[in-house]
Amino acid sequence: MKKVLFASTALVATAGVAAAEVDFSGYGRFGVLYNENATGQDETNITSRFRLQIDATAESDMGVTFGARARIQQNNTDKNFTVSPGTAPGTVNVAGGNASGTGINGVRFFARSGGFEVGVGNIYGALEFMPGMYPIDLGLTGLAYEYTAYNFRGDAYSSGGAGAAGQNGLEVLYSFGDFSMHVSASDVNDRVAAHFAYTWNGWTLAVAGQDSNSAADTDFAVSAGGSLGFADLTLAYADNGTGGNRTVLTGRFDVGAATNIEVYVASNDANGNAGAVDDESYGIDFNHDLGGGTSLRGGVASRFNDNVIADLGVRFNF
Repeated sequence: MKKVLFASTALVATAGVAAAEVDFSGYGRFGVLYNENATGQDETNITSRFRLQIDATAESDMGVTFGARARIQQNNTDKNFTVSPGTAPGTVNVAGGNASGTGINGVRFFARSGGFEVGVGNIYGALEFMPGMYPIDLGLTGLAYEYTAYNFRGDAYSSGGAGAAGQNGLEVLYSFGDFSMHVSASDVNDRVAAHFAYTWNGWTLAVAGQDSNSAADTDFAVSAGGSLGFADLTLAYADNGTGGNRTVLTGRFDVGAATNIEVYVASNDANGNAGAVDDESYGIDFNHDLGGGTSLRGGVASRFNDNVIADLGVRFNF
């Protein structure tokens, strides 16, 4: 992470204000991605992403930190766009063009004091931020993230769009010792979600629930994760409404001073929902630390649709 301190003339002249703080961080990744196409036409393509994260904060005389988070991100799959003269603001032609669609995403604003934080805008979301939802980071690209038990059926911070910022998102986070809680709400399906987590002896147990006006949203989730010494294990379960019930077991194993292997097995139970599937998904990867924030990564996964996806490449953090 790179840090830049700004102390403008206006800030210096203001009594009690030291400086605003702006942190820049992010990563780049590039490599190859293989997709087994359901039509029988398999594809291997270049994959890449660049993410620049901007965190800006200022602290009041009362010790309250106010801040904002924004991202600039570009994937090789992002569409280009053109804007015709006279086009209404916010309307673009996604059919082609020569201008990149990259821009700043919806901003998350927050106020924080001690273990208490209030966020508005492009919120994290109580389900997305729940311990056990992202126990591993499979391969170079995540390989479809089918090991995320809640299956993205709740509010989440959006890297490339407005997220809940376009629908009035609000959240409250609180932590005290080994206990933490997170409550979020947005106009998206009138969602209200919460999770509660407690950590003891290196193990974390979390439970979450959500109320919304969509039968496709997650209703309930629970996770437990910790270390057995030779491996880090996480077991998660989510009742995803019409998407069925998903159970995920993940593990991370060190196989050397600079290399680890991650694995997952996920089972989806349709639970009588016509639009859901009874199927299994599983995958394995490796991550090799090259030093200096760089790593060689790759993995392969068999998805719920029985298609295979695999990737290999390099990631560098900054």
